[in-house]
Amino acid sequence: MNESLEQKSDGDNLAIENPKSKIQNPKSLYIAVDLGAGSGRVFLAGLADGELLLEQTHRFHYPPRPVNGHLRWDFQHILSEVKTGLKAASQRARELNRPIYSLGVDSWAVDYGLIDAGGNLIEDPICYRDERTVNIFERMFAQMPREEIYARTGIQFLTLNTSSQLCAHAHEGFAANADKLLLIPDLINFFLTGSAVTEYTNATTMQMVNAQTRDWDDPIVNALNVPRHLLTEIIQAGSEVGMLAPELADELNLQDVKVIAPATHDTGSAVIGAPLLNHWAYISSGTWSLVGVELHEALINAETAQHNFTNEGGAFGTVRFLKNVMGLWVLESCRKEWQAQGLTVDYDVLLRDVAGRSDFPALFYPDDARLFNPASMTAAIAAQLADTQQQPSDDPPAVAKAILDSLALRYASVLRTIEELTGQPLAGVQIVGGGSQNAYLNQATANATGKPVLAGPVESTVIGNVLVQAVAAGRFATLTDARQHVAANVQLRRFEPQATAEWRIAADWYAQIEAQFNF
Repeated sequence: MNESLEQKSDGDNLAIENPKSKIQNPKSLYIAVDLGAGSGRVFLAGLADGELLLEQTHRFHYPPRPVNGHLRWDFQHILSEVKTGLKAASQRARELNRPIYSLGVDSWAVDYGLIDAGGNLIEDPICYRDERTVNIFERMFAQMPREEIYARTGIQFLTLNTSSQLCAHAHEGFAANADKLLLIPDLINFFLTGSAVTEYTNATTMQMVNAQTRDWDDPIVNALNVPRHLLTEIIQAGSEVGMLAPELADELNLQDVKVIAPATHDTGSAVIGAPLLNHWAYISSGTWSLVGVELHEALINAETAQHNFTNEGGAFGTVRFLKNVMGLWVLESCRKEWQAQGLTVDYDVLLRDVAGRSDFPALFYPDDARLFNPASMTAAIAAQLADTQQQPSDDPPAVAKAILDSLALRYASVLRTIEELTGQPLAGVQIVGGGSQNAYLNQATANATGKPVLAGPVESTVIGNVLVQAVAAGRFATLTDARQHVAANVQLRRFEPQATAEWRIAADWYAQIEAQFNF
């Protein structure tokens, strides 16, 4: 089932050795299943010499919906769509006359499902935006002090964390027949292979893994009143979960295909898929913006705790030292409202109108809790603007510019804090993911940080998923080798900072706004 992997670290030359899984055919293909918080894709990928093949075989949507008193994911719908994508990938591989070696699943973090002893899903997973964790910290910290939880895990405190969700779940009571708790990608893997395991990079986001032992922290588990038997073995990224179940292999025409655990947290895969330069930060830009640097050991002290920075586990011994920033979710939520009002808000047209403005119509703090899941995003922004004596606008380009400028200035603030906490100056910023296509935000980030920005790869999460599979298969000896292959086969767009008096004034103005919030 879980084939042993030996990991070695020699500076940046991080390697993974798996002598039982040496790929013989460099033209073999891989399947990457990438599940975001609301939409998913299935890709067929190839990494032959001089090649970075990424073909999307299926895209699908699954917005959370209220069921039985909670905001939930329709898991059977997600699983059915994943299978549709796998079948399409199988068909495409046959057209290319190339074998498929393995598949890997990554997803958004923190959400989980419970299965019974018979392997049945007990109920649909609850979405992290559900209201059950509102004001949860008072209950959590009564069970274990905040300082002790952080010292053990190095994970930032967010109401969406699995620890927060489980604290609320324990208060409501776990189902009596609950046998195993699995995060979303592990839950998909269970229904693909029958193997119930938890991949490390995603497990760390639960705020229940000890940063030193890299295993479950039993004092935290006990303090949260989580039954210990619900937690499964933690495996490292690159481990073999199992072979695709025979009946599924026949149904999907994917015989003899391994299921490999990539960095199952999508941000973990996104960072692995970014050919990062030395001393460059990353921003994984999408619904959320994850702003951070890659380290080789956790950075846990009073200062990082004060600034609520997180140390998420990465693949091959790396650590993602980062902070969550409210991302393009804010803009997309506003666009949905404008569309419902009958306004024309084509994304490209909106960004063109934004780029045509040189003023700063408004600025706000993007990580205001009021923006997490409001009934109306435009109203939530207006409320904060009123608090800071600014006049809200009904003009979509003006609101969009305020959102993007505020995000860029928040990125700059976080990156300055990273430099202070690590004692290491940053040479530049690489923006990966779907948000890297937003040229205005890329340039604004360069302006706000005063650092060059490299944008891309857009599909860094899929690339990272596939690279872990390829290293596990022996296609590449090390992560460094795999990243060099990507760097040689992608073209990044560079944005140089443009220092203007207007941006300097905006930065000072934004700093005064941010100072009014406790974070």
